[in-house]
Amino acid sequence: MMEETDNKYHQLSSVNGQTISSSLEGNESIELSHIVNENDNNSDSGISPNDSEVETLISNRNQKTGLSTVFDDEEEKWYIVGSEVFLPFMIAGCGMVAAGLVLERVKELNVFKEITEIYILVPALLGLKGNLEMTLASRLSTQANIGNMDKKSELQSMIFGNIILTQLQAIIVGFLAAIVSLAMGWVPQGHFNIRHALVLCSSSVSTASIASLALGGIMILVIVGSHKCKINPDNIATPIAASLGDLTTLTILASIGGFLFKIIDNYTWLPIMITIIFLILTPIWIVISYRNDYVRDVLIHGWSPVIAAMFISSAGGLILDFAVQTLRGVAVFQPVMNGVGGNLVAVQASRLSTALHQHGKPGEFKDRAHYYASKICPNPYKVFLSNKNNSSTTRVLLFMSIPGHLTFVFIIWKLAVNHPRISILFVFLYLIAAFIQVAILLYIAQWMVAYTWRHERDPDNVCIPYLTAIGDLLGTALLTCVFLLLPSSI
Repeated sequence: MMEETDNKYHQLSSVNGQTISSSLEGNESIELSHIVNENDNNSDSGISPNDSEVETLISNRNQKTGLSTVFDDEEEKWYIVGSEVFLPFMIAGCGMVAAGLVLERVKELNVFKEITEIYILVPALLGLKGNLEMTLASRLSTQANIGNMDKKSELQSMIFGNIILTQLQAIIVGFLAAIVSLAMGWVPQGHFNIRHALVLCSSSVSTASIASLALGGIMILVIVGSHKCKINPDNIATPIAASLGDLTTLTILASIGGFLFKIIDNYTWLPIMITIIFLILTPIWIVISYRNDYVRDVLIHGWSPVIAAMFISSAGGLILDFAVQTLRGVAVFQPVMNGVGGNLVAVQASRLSTALHQHGKPGEFKDRAHYYASKICPNPYKVFLSNKNNSSTTRVLLFMSIPGHLTFVFIIWKLAVNHPRISILFVFLYLIAAFIQVAILLYIAQWMVAYTWRHERDPDNVCIPYLTAIGDLLGTALLTCVFLLLPSSI
């Protein structure tokens, strides 16, 4: 029987096994929803009203949440998003500029000159901020926005579980990234250096673990603080992760790598012991993570995006290895080019994921439009030029990249050691490359989040690693093309 309390209703229907929900006011007419059997042979061609049954489930519309601090993506205006994102974005960009300046300096260290495979490792380690810290930020931002951070006991369990999980992921991905970089360097060179392998493995694992612990702690403080201040953490957490991630990771890698390279001849056992200790810790972290309800699902199902993203970033590392050794000046721009794109697309992916979480569980859609959008590649016009709120946010993030990159290029020009001569042609080509990179990433994000949701996977755990890794590959490739198109290196 239908209750008329507050005249507010919530309609749920199922399409091809996916739940579609739509909210209705009491004065609105209820359009009956169709349910199509998941085993229907014609399900791929669309939904046929003739072969469907009708099921209408009515419940209170306010079931979604009763929290005043929850941010609804459909209600948040584009200028609010822009104002909240801009300052963290610029701070993040300055962090990336600093990382580029550090990379330009550390490439003169002996460890970077002797172990050239380290350039293949750099994008994979820098990509950990997208694989781990940005994913952590997106995951916790969603929990904050749906009200799961209001109980102290739940918050403590959530924080502890996520810290342990990111440590586990950092150790495993750091070790695998070192193995992949060694393999990619060994195949063309034709010889294997055990000393270089020990330095690379121990440096990679320890850098990944230390950076992940530091950045994860900062992310938790930022998200909990912004939640208490009633600021949407989706808009600020991932840019802050980006601002600190590259600089912190590069500094730790250069320090540990340089130290181990100096003492490897006299203390060969030290890098071996470092690697073994971290690997011994992994089963302990696995047991602790499995016992935590908030991260158990990520522990079981969250490895493929992280590992696949590491391989994609390592492919970008091959390009970087070539570029650094043949093109003067490219290293200082690499963290900025890659970081800005990954930063902006992480904000968008986190917002899209939160919007879906606010209306149900993975696999549930609030209307047919969202469901059909997950089955096909979205129309570029609707992604970038429609009047929908998501499209407005996409435009804000896309065009934010232009003044951001101009500012960052100017800062690099002033602070770079060799004071590169930046021509109008270079700036023009650089901005085109950056615009193309961000546009492609934002378009992919619009499809990937919905696609992941339709397959009952949490986009917070899946999308950002892929998107930031694709951003690294695209950014490094496009930046290399820019330098190759110039009459001479800057």
